[in-house]
Amino acid sequence: MKTFFKANIASLTASFFDYLVTFIFKQYLHFDPVLASITGTVSGGIINFLIGRHWVFNSPDSPVFQQGKKYLLSWTGNLILNALGVYLLVRYAGLFYMTAKVITSVTVAIVYNYPIQKKYVFKNIDSNERD
Repeated sequence: MKTFFKANIASLTASFFDYLVTFIFKQYLHFDPVLASITGTVSGGIINFLIGRHWVFNSPDSPVFQQGKKYLLSWTGNLILNALGVYLLVRYAGLFYMTAKVITSVTVAIVYNYPIQKKYVFKNIDSNERD
């Protein structure tokens, strides 16, 4: 349970930067809301990987390249789910882009991100994978 709470703290921290970047790109740089959301998701993903690796799952001794490949693969799914969710909620449900982003990111974090990171990305890497 402690890992789950730490993962949520990491997620909130990454989400803060994700939303901040999204807001800046949409409001000040006048990006399309979906593109602004994607840019924010990229920023948050980088921050989440670093916090997850060093603090949440405490696996800095595992090869960063191996974890990075796994994270990139899982994060691509995260990016697609978040972009699709924001797109659908903005375009078809008529929600404000930040409301759509919050609803989508919370759902994706609980249903997809945590299980994938715990069981796949930051799982202890055995000696066969270290090669």
